[in-house]
Amino acid sequence: MKDMDTLEFKEHLLVSPLNTHTTGAVRLGNIAREILDRDFNKVVFYLQNLFKETIDDYFTDKALVAGTLGITPSDDMILDSFEIAKSQGIEYVFKDGNLELQQPYSVKIVFEFEDTEDIYIIGSSIGDGNILITDLNGNKVEFSGNYPTILIKYADKKGVISEISTILAKNEINIATMKVTRDRDIATMVIETDSDMDDNVIKSIENLENIIYIKGITPLEI
Repeated sequence: MKDMDTLEFKEHLLVSPLNTHTTGAVRLGNIAREILDRDFNKVVFYLQNLFKETIDDYFTDKALVAGTLGITPSDDMILDSFEIAKSQGIEYVFKDGNLELQQPYSVKIVFEFEDTEDIYIIGSSIGDGNILITDLNGNKVEFSGNYPTILIKYADKKGVISEISTILAKNEINIATMKVTRDRDIATMVIETDSDMDDNVIKSIENLENIIYIKGITPLEI
């Protein structure tokens, strides 16, 4: 299967019962890149054992790299992701991961920088091309990337949740799910919505007094 050409690869993904982990790997890389939202030169993938076992037959190593490069699941450039990364001066490393209490097909994606702290996500491929993100830099979260999503970090003050909810309501955006975790005086909020948000909504929330970070994530291709 390592000698598979592009056409065979695409046909293989269409009929293979395990092609969903290839798609899941790309989508995990996609969402990590979108959350990062900056250039990077090195990315390290810590693979849970079962995810590592899919590399030979389903190219999940190339799929993960492809996702961080912005390549989508339907793009046959997945096969060329190693070469594309090298041409862009991006170093990629795969290591064994011991991700406790995670799904069996899980990965920790770490973007390493010389001038600032590393940034990472932990996520899993859970079947049918779906993924679940469970950790952002040590903050416990839970979202799928299947819906418009807002990631918000803010000073944990009274009334912030109400202010955010009010902005969404005024823009006729319905909250599908909301999850808030707290670490001392800092809170991390993940909101999945039933409809897309424009930049003005994100900007309105960003302008609230206690907001530290906000990122809107568009639904990912399956």
